[in-house]
Amino acid sequence: MNMQTAGAGAGRRGRSVRLSHLRQLVARGGAHSQEELLGLLHREGFAVTQATLSRDLKYLRVGKLPDGQGGYRYGLAETGAPASEASLVEDFRRGFLAIEFSGNQGVIKTLPGHASSVAFALDNLRVRGVLGTIAGDDTILVIPRDGVRRSALVAALRARVPGLGEGGE
Repeated sequence: MNMQTAGAGAGRRGRSVRLSHLRQLVARGGAHSQEELLGLLHREGFAVTQATLSRDLKYLRVGKLPDGQGGYRYGLAETGAPASEASLVEDFRRGFLAIEFSGNQGVIKTLPGHASSVAFALDNLRVRGVLGTIAGDDTILVIPRDGVRRSALVAALRARVPGLGEGGE
């Protein structure tokens, strides 16, 4: 077996093992930041970047949940049925502060630690005209589909999240 083949197989197996470990770490609770999760993964021998961790968290449907002490911790989304539209709207509202634009790119400001859950809600509400999102800690980049104007995007967002108000644009 050549090294390239061995590496390719190990990479595939490595990802599934990493995801399994990450799921276990999150299920145990207590991790309050991606930096903490990165440290835990590194201690377990996984050489992972912050970007890869972010993708893994999204893939596993991990989000920040209240920790009961005024802060947040990472937790797994409930398994089973997909989130209801009402719960997605509530998740969006809970963290959303404002939306602004630069050209046709939208930037949503959220409460600290809420960007991931707001972006997840936005992606799953399937707002017309939204191609996708990229979330940080308190900021989300909203990428509209070609030809979608900001006014149409805001109108579509307000249609999916009733009562959103006039904050933004």
